[in-house]
Amino acid sequence: MAFIVGCRCQGVGIPFPVGWIHAVAAPPSNGILTIITPLCYRCQARLDHVFKPFWGDIGRLPAAAPPPPTEDAIPIKPAEADAFYGRLAAADPEPETELRFTNPYTLLVAVVLSAQATDVGVNKATEPLFKKVNTPEAVLALGEEGLRDAIKTIGLFNTKAKNVMALSRLLVERHGGQVPRNRDALEALPGVGRKTANVVLNVAFGEPTIAVDTHIFRVANRTGLAPGKTPLAVESALEAVTPDRWRRHAHHWLILHGRYICRARKPRCLDCVVRDLCAYPDKTGE
Repeated sequence: MAFIVGCRCQGVGIPFPVGWIHAVAAPPSNGILTIITPLCYRCQARLDHVFKPFWGDIGRLPAAAPPPPTEDAIPIKPAEADAFYGRLAAADPEPETELRFTNPYTLLVAVVLSAQATDVGVNKATEPLFKKVNTPEAVLALGEEGLRDAIKTIGLFNTKAKNVMALSRLLVERHGGQVPRNRDALEALPGVGRKTANVVLNVAFGEPTIAVDTHIFRVANRTGLAPGKTPLAVESALEAVTPDRWRRHAHHWLILHGRYICRARKPRCLDCVVRDLCAYPDKTGE
């Protein structure tokens, strides 16, 4: 059995063997499945499509290369990791988040809104919003309907509006309206998971945390810098391989490298400053 999915490296409607997908949900009564961890093993791209079972003869499908190793891959050597970050640092000494914010609270809100959305799209919605409201008290006064109207151009805006209202209320009730500098307290807020907490701790408070998103997950696995089958495994591997002097900005160097150079569909290998250190076998421009 395979599944009809849409993947950036194979196109839409290509039947994939089950093993090529990290995890799938049990089929509900209507027979439609959704992906729990939407990442393609081959290119580490997101699989955002709903897909259906394919019961045809998989043996008749075109042969496909096996998925690249992740946890079993040999990470690059410490000296190479240092050189890897050194080159990224030389190209961009002071990397910054592309989300626009004015204080830790607006950063938290922007990161929550950015889930399954682009930074550009979030910024278009939050720029006028943050000119009017930039504290949890102000957002609560605005109300859920007003917030929902302000962010309606962002995907999943209904759920995100509810989460922002709920986290704003908890910030006022439990933290005096301030964003806590504590992972457990951050993750206790609605709509805030480990990745969001890591971003806030890093950007707002200067903590050397590494938030693993789809770009960093792809870069870490594709290059061999920190292979892992899950975001948490990649985060742990990055913490182990990243020299202390690079930890502060590691998150931004990797995410920007993945967003603009080590792209999912067409990586710009000829423009890559770590090309000779990268373990990816299918480099473009060879």
